[in-house]
Amino acid sequence: MRSNIGLWWLLAGFFGLMAVVYTAWSIIAQPDLPWYQAVEWAGSTAFAFAVFMSAMVAFYIQLVHKGQHGVALPEDRDDADIDDGDAELGEFSPWSWWPLVLAGSAAIAIISLAVAQFLLPLALGLFAVAIVGWVYEYYRGYFAR
Repeated sequence: MRSNIGLWWLLAGFFGLMAVVYTAWSIIAQPDLPWYQAVEWAGSTAFAFAVFMSAMVAFYIQLVHKGQHGVALPEDRDDADIDDGDAELGEFSPWSWWPLVLAGSAAIAIISLAVAQFLLPLALGLFAVAIVGWVYEYYRGYFAR
């Protein structure tokens, strides 16, 4: 976690340096214009926002690290196993066909928006059936509980 904090602060510093270099370069490249007209504002603003966003992420990670009282995460320890960082992702149905039906209904809906609008009610009906089937698949049939 400390290495991540250092990397994000380093990235914020790099973007800050590049913002100064970019702005100065655009001023130097056009010596006949006043400085406020010579600055290329889109790039300078983008670099400034990159500085603020990197600093915000670094500050957040620093606060999280402080809130954990400096406890090292499994990915930061040299003696950690791969399984130490695994989080519980939930329960998935390995033989379920309902996600495929749901994806098909979404595909029909997108195609109907582009080509044939009369298919949209069919896609919405199929979507409703797929959602209900996926939610209630453990209440009936082979996997009933």
